[in-house]
Amino acid sequence: MASLRLHNVVKRFGDSTVIHGADLDVRDGEFVVFVGPSGCGKSTLLRMICGLEGITGGELYIGERRVNDVPAAQRGLAMVFQSYALYPHMTVRQNLAFGLENLRTPATEIESRVQAAAKMLRLDTLLERRPTQLSGGQRQRVAIGRAIVREPAIFLFDEPLSNLDAELRVAMRNEISALHRRLATTMIYVTHDQVEAMTMADRIVVLRAGRIEQIGAPLALYNHPANRFVAGFIGSPQMNFLDARIHARTNGAARVALDAAPADLSPAIRVADDVAADARVALGIRPEHVRLDPGGGDEIEVPVVIERVEQLGTASFVYARTADNALVTLHVAGQRPFGAGDTLVARLPIDRLHVFEASEEGRAITRQDAAASAHAAAR
Repeated sequence: MASLRLHNVVKRFGDSTVIHGADLDVRDGEFVVFVGPSGCGKSTLLRMICGLEGITGGELYIGERRVNDVPAAQRGLAMVFQSYALYPHMTVRQNLAFGLENLRTPATEIESRVQAAAKMLRLDTLLERRPTQLSGGQRQRVAIGRAIVREPAIFLFDEPLSNLDAELRVAMRNEISALHRRLATTMIYVTHDQVEAMTMADRIVVLRAGRIEQIGAPLALYNHPANRFVAGFIGSPQMNFLDARIHARTNGAARVALDAAPADLSPAIRVADDVAADARVALGIRPEHVRLDPGGGDEIEVPVVIERVEQLGTASFVYARTADNALVTLHVAGQRPFGAGDTLVARLPIDRLHVFEASEEGRAITRQDAAASAHAAAR
């Protein structure tokens, strides 16, 4: 096992910078997930850690060892790719043993490691089959087993479940999480799927355009996003955003006027001290926190017109528009007899609101959330 440290790591391809000074400390035995939209640099960052891509600037440490110029084969890491990359002419046993044979590992030790990995991954009855005789989930387990037998200091996973169907992805998520608990080995996992990130990670690293936007435990990012990008990326359906402006502020609190209801002012909302009166802001609230019935506390009422309803049986997703054409999504329990064209009053509880600067990447400026976000980012 080993820790990992990135200090101001930069990657350039010609004149194009794709990783902009990444700083990250991964603790020994931790499960860290890199998540972000396509093209954000998460796979490039993983390949730099592995040694498959060179580092343009900064420093990379595995444990106490600086490995900027250490070849991939000498870093003590094992990588599981999106494609299984199995040798089709070899049996499962031979695929598992191949890397160890190249390292001239004694035959008895190879057999011992292969048997242990096969038993752990429930492959012991499949050792004489070839990859074409296996299901997608079984092939992925072989790819993971090939990494396990090497007994690496750190496991690296590059979107390993993206080729599986939805049911298999759920099963393999559970298997990889259980594997981490059994081995207690450091694991770094890349995915574009936030469900995988939320359910598997000890900590999540959110990337955008080659920059780390926020680092924190899954629920810390969900409850206290540092900026509007993280708030919109983490959570499904994504957070609602409504345009507004600060109408007046007193002693760290502000009343805001929504563009959707400019004549009505909100109850007091606590905001950061540097937010000016009359500043443009965005109010954020998650779909499950929007109420249809009065909740007994301070709230903002926003009339909306329903565009579409998705009935899931145990819950309903209601998609509606405000007077200024902003989309509001509601996640309500049970089966609701709503239809397109119906008018509702969406109630936004003050204690569930996030306030962001008005720009697309605007920072969180809700006072209680700003402190929590800074704490989560520092973890």
